[in-house]
Parts: sequence; C-alpha cells; structure tokens
Amino acid sequence: MNILVVQESNWITRNPHQQHHLMERLAARGHSVRVIDYDIDWKKGNRRNLLNPRTEFQNVHKILPDVSIHVIRPSSLNVPLLEYPALLITHHREIIHQINNFKPDIVIGFGILNAWIAARLARSHSIPFVYYWIDALDALIPERLFQMLGRALEKQTLHNSIKIITINKKLKEYAINLGADPDSTTIIGAGIDLSRYTPTIDGSVIRTQYGIKKDDIVLFFMGWLYHFSGLKEVALELSRSLDHYKNLKLLIVGDGDAFNDLQQIRNELKMGDNLILTGKQSFEKIPGFIAASDICILPADPKEKIMQDIVPIKMYEYMAIGKPIICTKLPGIMREFGDKNGVLFVDSPEMVPETAYTIASNGSIKILGDCSRNFVKNLDWNTITDTFQDTLFNLKENYGNKNR
Repeated sequence: MNILVVQESNWITRNPHQQHHLMERLAARGHSVRVIDYDIDWKKGNRRNLLNPRTEFQNVHKILPDVSIHVIRPSSLNVPLLEYPALLITHHREIIHQINNFKPDIVIGFGILNAWIAARLARSHSIPFVYYWIDALDALIPERLFQMLGRALEKQTLHNSIKIITINKKLKEYAINLGADPDSTTIIGAGIDLSRYTPTIDGSVIRTQYGIKKDDIVLFFMGWLYHFSGLKEVALELSRSLDHYKNLKLLIVGDGDAFNDLQQIRNELKMGDNLILTGKQSFEKIPGFIAASDICILPADPKEKIMQDIVPIKMYEYMAIGKPIICTKLPGIMREFGDKNGVLFVDSPEMVPETAYTIASNGSIKILGDCSRNFVKNLDWNTITDTFQDTLFNLKENYGNKNR
C-alpha cells in the first residue's frame, strides 16, 4: 500500500511516538510511507528566516535502521498566528500534489489543521481517511483562543473519517463525545519491542557513569520537560528533606521548557547528585537509563488539561523493563492501568518522594515491578502492527468496493 501520513509536529526531531513505531514497521513490511510534517518548534532557537522553503527528507528512520520513510515539509511562514493560515495554504497544496503523484491508498491524520484538509481531500478523491488520536489534540494548541476552533475542526474531520483510531479508552470516549461514530471508532493501543525493553537489561554502566551508588534509589523520568510535568515540584520536595531522602536520586532524561528551571533548582538548593539532568539522550540509550532506575515517575499536574486523556508510550516502556511507576491521578492512565498493575497513584507531585521512600523501605519495588511487566507482556509491537495493518487492508478493500 501507499500510505500518506499528515501531522503537525516535527517527524524528525521529536521523540518516537505511536506513528513512528507503526509507520516504520509498515515500511519494513514493504509498504510505501510518505509523511507531511510541520516544524512546530520553529519559535525555539534562533530562527531568523521569515519563510522556510519546502524541504524533502529521504531515507528517514528513528527506530529501525534499515527502514526508509520519505518526509515532506511544506513551506512555512515564521510569523506568530499567521503561521496557521499559511499552513492551510501550503499543506493543502502539498496534499493535493501527493494525491495526484504518490496516489495513496490510505491517508492517515495525526493533526488538526492538515488532518482537516486531508480528510476533505481524501473524501473528494474517494480515498479512505483514518483519524488516529494519540492526544487530546485541541488541548495542545498553545493559544487558548484557538482551542475552540480546533475542536470545531476536529468535529468536521471526525465526520469525514472512515475510521477513527485512538490509543486508549479515555481518548475513545473523548472522540465519541466530539461526534465520532462509535461503530467506526476503535482502540489500537501502544506497543512495546519486548526484545529491546526487558528486565534483563544491565543498568550498571549508567549508574556508574552518573555516580549512582548501589544502595541509592533512583527515581526516573524521560521525555519533554513541560512546566506542568511536576518535576520541579518533585525536585523541590526532595530538596526540603535531603537528610531524610539522602539515598533518593532524581534522574531526568530529556530537554524542554522546564530544563533551565531544574538546573537552577539543582544549583541554588545545592542538590548535587540528588538531581541528575542528562539532557536529551539517543533512542538507543533509553532502555539502559530505565534499567538504571528503581522507580519510574509521571508526576504531571493532575489538573493540566493536556494530560487528562493521554497514556504516554513511556508508561509501557517503563513497565516492560519491570519498573514500578508512581503517577499522579491522571484520568486516562487510571482508566487504562487500574490500581493492581504496578502503578501507584498519588494526589500531587509533592507526594512522589515519600511514596518512593515508602515502597523502597518496605521492599515492594520488585513485586510492583513484576506486576508492571506482567501487564505489558502481550503488547509486542509486531502484534500491534498486525492489527493496524489488517485494519488498513480492510478499509482499502471495503472502501474500494463501496465506491466502485
């Protein structure tokens, strides 16, 4: 099959998400995949160009080294707010170009604006359109003024979709509440490369590299460091009682909005090696970092709208390596994992250090970690990809028969 994917984030620089895992595995099975993306991070750094030209990236891969994904980034206008109408124009033109030349059998949308365009164009060209939700997309719009417009566009896209796929139960409910047809809406959740993420990985090299002693208890987080991630609150709580929590270390892998604040907390409060900030690390090193930890954390602000319905892939990666997780009471995660699968829920980020100290003291880390691994033991990416591929084949066949 020829598969055209549209999304509104940077396919190349952002960490691997559901779409990267699925599309690279489909490409490895012989399908041709093209991605239309958008450099959402253009406001960061020293971006001085008013207009970024259309760019193509050949032979892109993030997970599987022998896979080739073709990424097309339409031209973009680097002017706040005007970036959106410019995107509508350039992505509309690019999607038409790909429909006429690439001739996709399936179009899959992961965004809002370009998914809205792609769904309408796919429908007019009798191509099945799949809307895949891995986030509550409208909540991610930084300008609150545009969030209502985003929801309106999502509703229209849901109406024009032949199939709606979500990554978890809460997102399915969210999509149906916005108008998705329940009969056309299904869940294809995250998967795990269970040969890559395994409890047998040796984390001692990482522990040695960062001066972590054998009796230290390491709390671990990885990913983009949003201000609402709760990490600053965890660090501050840890700093207040370093004598009590002297063996607790907070190891954070990633960069983002809160990185400088975390550096400042570490330096001003003299946390030393109790707060370890590695910056962004390569995908290949991530299993070793998880293995080096004792307890993984997801301490996001439970009131943050963006976090209400999502289940990050990192949860499954933590669990596959057999780590217990301390998480704030985020509805999507509570719904997905319950309270008997190695995930402990707390009311606030500030409760993370004491909870970690308790389970380390009572010897339940290994028991909870075994529960985590048991929960994900059948969620191999190959199985997830089989399901996704079968769904696309059925859509192509049935939609083609319907429109003959």
